Amino acid sequence: MIPSVSLKPLHWHPYIAPVSVDDATPAQRDAMKITPSNKKVSEYVRTLVHDPESYTARTGLFNAIMYVEGGLNRADRELGALGASIVNGCRYCAVVHARRHVQLADNDAVVSAIYFDRADALGERDAAIYRFARRLSVTPAEATAEDIAPLRAAGMDDREIIDLIHAIAIFGWANRLMHVLGHADLNK
Repeated sequence: MIPSVSLKPLHWHPYIAPVSVDDATPAQRDAMKITPSNKKVSEYVRTLVHDPESYTARTGLFNAIMYVEGGLNRADRELGALGASIVNGCRYCAVVHARRHVQLADNDAVVSAIYFDRADALGERDAAIYRFARRLSVTPAEATAEDIAPLRAAGMDDREIIDLIHAIAIFGWANRLMHVLGHADLNK
């Protein structure tokens, strides 16, 4: 039996001073979509919004990949993000996406198996997604049809596979962005 993993939230510390919400330009405020009901904007967002145009483009792309309706379900997208983040060494993203997967799946069995290095205990679909996320993150240029075959065998269609590739690929970029802009440690 695999024990349940308990993942404490991490805190991300930027190397570049985040934009102060009070001092943000109109373009930065628009990019952050500050509303009266959403006063707290993360330090990560406030760091990225130094360049509001690229932040807006990044956020639109990220939301289209991770939150779009249809295609691959959200829990599987989060599993792809988790696998990529582990390979890329981004502890912050790995914890965030592991916690999101647990919430969406309404159990921690998959995440616990991964964190206790028991990927062999995963079901066929979860194992195929996790292996593919790791493979694509290590050497994306070497991915072949053989790497996609287990996804098809687990019942995934073309749209789901493309959605998974997008989720994994955006974390190749997002993880590297997080590393260069700051570091994470336990919330204190």
